[in-house]
Amino acid sequence: MNDVAEPHGWRPFTGDRVLWVIIATLATISVLVVYSSTAKMAYDAHTARSTAHFLRSQFTVLGGSLFAMLVVQRINSRVYNFFARPVYFLSVLATVAVYFIGVSINGAARWIPLGPIQFQPSEALKVATVLFLAQQLAGRQSKIDKIRIVPSWKFWTWTTPPQQKIWREGTWPILMPVLVACLVIFPAHFSSALLVFLASWVMMLIGRVRFGELLKLLAWAVAAAVLATQLNLGRGGTAGNRFDTWVRLWSEPQTEKPIDYLTDTERSMIAIHNGGIFGEGAGQSAMRVEMIHPESDYAFAFFVEEYGLLLAVVLLMLYLWIFFRAIEIFRRCGTAFPGLLVLGLALQITCQALLHIMVTVNMCPETGQTLPLISRGGSAVLFTAIALGMILSVSRQNDEKSHDTPKGETLYGN
Repeated sequence: MNDVAEPHGWRPFTGDRVLWVIIATLATISVLVVYSSTAKMAYDAHTARSTAHFLRSQFTVLGGSLFAMLVVQRINSRVYNFFARPVYFLSVLATVAVYFIGVSINGAARWIPLGPIQFQPSEALKVATVLFLAQQLAGRQSKIDKIRIVPSWKFWTWTTPPQQKIWREGTWPILMPVLVACLVIFPAHFSSALLVFLASWVMMLIGRVRFGELLKLLAWAVAAAVLATQLNLGRGGTAGNRFDTWVRLWSEPQTEKPIDYLTDTERSMIAIHNGGIFGEGAGQSAMRVEMIHPESDYAFAFFVEEYGLLLAVVLLMLYLWIFFRAIEIFRRCGTAFPGLLVLGLALQITCQALLHIMVTVNMCPETGQTLPLISRGGSAVLFTAIALGMILSVSRQNDEKSHDTPKGETLYGN
């Protein structure tokens, strides 16, 4: 079997056609949002840069990301399986390197300068963790229901044979890759670590890890998150402050106050209110000069202001549709690795979109999460495109019936 597909009558766009339509729609929305929302940035830069400059930049990012997607969706999943481990470890090393050689913005070190561009390794690690975990779960499907992954909290018993067996069979191969990824992402981006954990937890649930073990893992994760915020560890202090601000917005009566004293979330809610059902119209946003990052962290609020709640609901449905299409692709796989890979990647994309939207309507504290494939950015757009390319690759192989079917790698316990 070839590792790169060579079908009769080579076509650049293969796999799930509905998913391709969704991707094209989101990319088009991205161009509209970035072009209009960067007016403030162009004004701040005076005559050095214009909205056309930012539009060209976004076109370049989207074009490069689309090319990467086209390449990735032609590669068979056996190649992803083969490179899962080295890609994961390289991503971990790159993310750790950020804290020593990276660029800090707003107190968070997230980027490594590479000439004229800045690379965000944590975005690569989010994809790599799903890839590696899918490999580890797939290879253990024949005995997964007998494996425990959470060792005893009594650490002095870890040297006993029963606990060593837990570490050897479950903790090291399945749990540790997730914990390491979360730990290296957490100091710079609390919510990204949360997304990685959530996607991984659901993957383990679908991958038939014992439910009791998953409940214990969830309890430990909640305790760790609370402890981190209380002790001001990493970005835990920032997350705690954002949570306090969010609670205050709900619990205290809000009076009229100058725009300069409004929080980012309050400004986004004003933008949503201004938009109403049908929006103010393209290029007519009044809050784009008041919101801190209308082109990235608050792209959804900006979209609502210009295009209205009606189209915003359609946009939300597009992200949910990505996950529903992923479920359909998963059901057709018949083998564990590609199925788990598709679900994990789609879950990350959809949950990130939902988290972004929830922030803009004050349903959760600020997170700094961008709107996938729409917000202005480089690394985030690129690795979202790569993730979608992997999903399309699995879909294409479903159509071609060209998946490898290793013995014992079924999700149905055969």
